[in-house]
Amino acid sequence: MLIQELSKQESLDLLARAHLGRLACAHKAQPYVVPFYFAYDNEYLYSFSTAGQKIEWMRANPKVCVEADEVVSPQQWVSVIVFGRYEELPNIPQWRGAREYARIKLQQRNAIWWEPGYAKTILHDTERPLAPFFYRIHVVQISGHRATPKPAPSRGTSPSMTGPIGNEWLQKILRPVRKQT
Repeated sequence: MLIQELSKQESLDLLARAHLGRLACAHKAQPYVVPFYFAYDNEYLYSFSTAGQKIEWMRANPKVCVEADEVVSPQQWVSVIVFGRYEELPNIPQWRGAREYARIKLQQRNAIWWEPGYAKTILHDTERPLAPFFYRIHVVQISGHRATPKPAPSRGTSPSMTGPIGNEWLQKILRPVRKQT
């Protein structure tokens, strides 16, 4: 397998194609990761949720991380990591345009974008309130990688490191590990 770094534009292109990712936030040195639907547009990831831990934690610490990927096989995938900043789009008149823009972008990407966040949820024997929150994540930094199957060696090249002859390097690495166990 060959892993290559993506350009910024290739990473942004993946965000534009994707609609499901993993959102990481942290509070008091405790990380928390959840799947979330999003729509990317012009340096922002737009999303929707209801009240809960994720919103509380992002309000307390707006620094977040997002991972999105496309996986074809263990040897063929593309993945991006976004470091960003949470920005709530409050339900007040001056934010109406931004909230509507988020709603339209999410609807264009996924017909049921609202369903996971608006599902009836019982937490600790209490029904969670269904107050909607639109938010966006400003993309501060992005990086990505692509894995592709390693091309077959051409004739006359040295033996493969994964073949029977080249397997010696792996045995040298594993020998000290085996002695410790």
